[in-house]
Amino acid sequence: MTQTILEQAGEHLAESARQASRVTSAVADAFVDGVAATKRVVKESGDAAEELFDDTTKRLQRHPIETITVTLAFGISIGIVIGWLAKRR
Repeated sequence: MTQTILEQAGEHLAESARQASRVTSAVADAFVDGVAATKRVVKESGDAAEELFDDTTKRLQRHPIETITVTLAFGISIGIVIGWLAKRR
């Protein structure tokens, strides 16, 4: 009787160890997949930012007068808003 209880306990312990091993393996795989996905997203984001920068640079070179006009209008607008907010206080 003592032998069968010990055998059953050993079997349960072995099964628990196998399950823990499977869970650990699954968590490790999920972590590796997450790291790979994060690296891919960061690389794609960097590529998109670089492309946006290049497109903006080309547009500024093709339309310099529009760029100066829009920048000046934006600066004046921001200055008016800041002046109006400072005056209210």
